[in-house]
Amino acid sequence: MATAVASTPEPARVTKDGREPSAPPWPSGPVTRAQCLDLALTWNGSLRKGRKDIAESHGVALQQKSAILPRLATTGVYNRIDEGKIERVAFAPGAPDVAFANNQNWNVTLAATQPLFAGGRLRSAARASRLTVEAALANYQALVANTLLDVRVAYDDTLLAAEQIRVQEASLQLLERELSDARRRFDAGTVPRFNVLRAEVEAANAKPRLIRARNALRNARNNLAVLLGFDIPPGTDRDVPLAAADSLGVMRSEVALQEAILKALGQRPELSALRAAEKLRGEDVLQARADLYPQVSAVAGYGWQSRVFNRDLTAALDGWNAGAQLSWNVWDSGLTRGKIDAAKARLERAGIDVADTRRRIELEVRTAHSNHAEAIEVLDSQARVIEQAEEALRLANARAEAGAGTQLDVLSAQTALTEARTTYSVALRDLSVARARLDRAMGEGVQLVAPR
Repeated sequence: MATAVASTPEPARVTKDGREPSAPPWPSGPVTRAQCLDLALTWNGSLRKGRKDIAESHGVALQQKSAILPRLATTGVYNRIDEGKIERVAFAPGAPDVAFANNQNWNVTLAATQPLFAGGRLRSAARASRLTVEAALANYQALVANTLLDVRVAYDDTLLAAEQIRVQEASLQLLERELSDARRRFDAGTVPRFNVLRAEVEAANAKPRLIRARNALRNARNNLAVLLGFDIPPGTDRDVPLAAADSLGVMRSEVALQEAILKALGQRPELSALRAAEKLRGEDVLQARADLYPQVSAVAGYGWQSRVFNRDLTAALDGWNAGAQLSWNVWDSGLTRGKIDAAKARLERAGIDVADTRRRIELEVRTAHSNHAEAIEVLDSQARVIEQAEEALRLANARAEAGAGTQLDVLSAQTALTEARTTYSVALRDLSVARARLDRAMGEGVQLVAPR
C-alpha cells in the first residue's frame, strides 16, 4: 500500500528551460506495483493539476488574509488647465489681476491604511484563509486516493491479462497436442475422421480466446501508461513496452466491518474537505453579518503638492496627515439581510452534505467489505480446483490411451482445466481489486497532514 503525503506533494523535476517535463522517461525494465504508485504520485496528470489547485488555494487564502493586514498605497496627479478657465480678480482699480489657480498643478500622496473594526469580518477572514487551504489539501488527498486506486486496479488488470495469455497458450498447446495425437491415430487407422475434425474445431475455437487475451493486455498496458503519465513514443507499435514485474498472488488481510467504518469516518479526505467547506460557509455568514456594523480604519500618510499661486512647479509643499475613517451603511434596502439569509442557506446545505456523505461513505465501506469477503470465499472455493482439473485431465488421457476413455472425455477435461485456471486467475485479481477498493473506502493509503 502506498502512502501519499498530500499536503506536501512532490513536484516534478524542472528542466533547464525552467519548465516541468511533461512525462517521465520510459522504464528500462518491468515495473513493480510500488514503482507504479510512486510514478503516479509524481507524474499522473490529474495529480499534477491537483497540485496547481493547491497553489491556487494558497493564492486565494492570501487574498482573504490581506483583509486584516495594513495597506500602503501611493497616488500621483498632474493637471494642466486652460488659461481661459482660470478666474482672475483685481482687488483695486488699476491693480493687476490675481489668478485664483495655477495653470499647472501636481500632487503625490503616500498613505497607509489599517482596518481596525469591521464587525467581525477581520477575524473571520483570517479563519477563512486557513480553512481554504485545508479544504484544498483534503480535496487533493481525495484525488490522490482515487488515483492510487485506479493505478492498483490497472496494474492488476495488466497482471490478469498476462496470466490469461499464459492460460490460453497452455490450453491451445494441449488442444494442438490432442489434434496431433488424433491425426497420428487417424493415420494409424485406430480412430475415425470425426476425432480429427473435433480436435481441429476445439483448437480453432481456442485461438480467438488467446487473441482477445493479448488484446486485453495491450489495452491494460495503454491504460496503465496514461495513469502513470507516460507519453507513448512516436512510432511505437500496438504493444507498449510497459511490463509488470509482479504477479497475481493471494493477499489475505481481513478487517472487521465496524473497524473499517470507524477508520473511514476518521480518515476519509472527502469528509475533511466537506467539514472545512462547512466551516467556510459559517465564515460567510459572519462576513455577511459584518455589513450591519460600522467599518473603522486608521489612516496615516505623507503628501507632496505644487503651490496654488506659484507657477514654478518645483516650488512644492509637503506634510503628513493622520486620522481615522468610519463608514456605515445605515440602510441598504435589505441588501445585507439578503446576503445573510443566502449565506445561512449555504451553511445549512453544507451541513446536510456532510451528513449525507457520511452515510454514503458508510455504505461504500459496507459494500466494499462485503465484496472483499465474497472475493475471499470465491478464491477459497477455487483453491484445489486446478489441481483436481489437472488430475482429471491426466486420468482422461490415461483412459484414452488404454482404450477405456473417449476423445470427448479428454477434450472435456482440457476445457475444465482451462476454465479452472481462468477462474482462479480472475479470483486472484478480484481479491486484489476488492482489497484496493476496501482500502480506498477506509481512507487508507493517504497520510492526513495538517496544513502548515
